[in-house]
Amino acid sequence: QVSLAESGGGFVQAGGSLRLSCAASGHVSGIDSMGWYRQIPGSQREQVAIMMKNGNINIANPVKGRFTISGAFADHKVYLQMDSLKSDDSAVYSCHAYWNGFPFWGRGTQVTVAS
Repeated sequence: QVSLAESGGGFVQAGGSLRLSCAASGHVSGIDSMGWYRQIPGSQREQVAIMMKNGNINIANPVKGRFTISGAFADHKVYLQMDSLKSDDSAVYSCHAYWNGFPFWGRGTQVTVAS
């Protein structure tokens, strides 16, 4: 199994930037993908950006061109650079990893964008 620890997040004005970080620990050799989801209270959790072990990247349409996912599986870390933030981006952002086919989640970090 793995544990995911997030850092970053916070409060920012619309148009600003934030950077989220996630570090995996434990039996990390079994990780197939790492990425980020977000959830607004009362809404379903939605995928934001995913990075596969084979190098493929998937970015959700609402954030494409504004958010960038990066990282290295060798370091078991993934980052989410969020630029040109909008109030609609306010949510709890959670790090996610697939480990041998099983999903693991971080505790989440709040991102609040003031309009």
